[in-house]
Amino acid sequence: MKAGALEFGGSTSTPRTGVNRGVSILDFVLRLVGIIATLASAITMGTTNETLPFATRFIRFRAEFDDLPTLTFFVVANSVVCGYLFLSLALSILHIVRSSARRSRIILVLFDTVMLGLLTAGASAAAAIVYLAHKGNSRTNWIAICRQYNSFCERISGSLIGSFVGIPVFVLLIILSAVALSRRASHH
Repeated sequence: MKAGALEFGGSTSTPRTGVNRGVSILDFVLRLVGIIATLASAITMGTTNETLPFATRFIRFRAEFDDLPTLTFFVVANSVVCGYLFLSLALSILHIVRSSARRSRIILVLFDTVMLGLLTAGASAAAAIVYLAHKGNSRTNWIAICRQYNSFCERISGSLIGSFVGIPVFVLLIILSAVALSRRASHH
């Protein structure tokens, strides 16, 4: 009797609701991980600077993240993504409580995709600058500044980690939402 009920779509709402709730809880946890990662990246990069003395103590060279617009874009992108993730927690909680919510899940998929693009753009652009800071480019006469600004380079390199953690988090969020939507579509 039970096999027939499962085969013909009988009373399977409890297991389906449990799986949907589990997907929603995982969605919530991934959003928290994304918040922590992008916030750490934005704060680390946004507070990065180093001053080096020159010939005298009155002349100093200073390196700050906002000397390069690309690194400023990185901070803004991570801040926007972090803010979005924080605001999206409300919908994530709604999905835990009401796992049948469909329109809000579609909205999250759309905005998650946009935020994935923004985060990827910011992280990739900053990674290119970090590479130049470490290696330089002899063809364009860009010298590697990391020999002089060790602390600065360590911090800007470290700040990339949070963004590159956030990228797969968004990929997983999009996949989870797609799975949840497809489960609802196939059962209705």
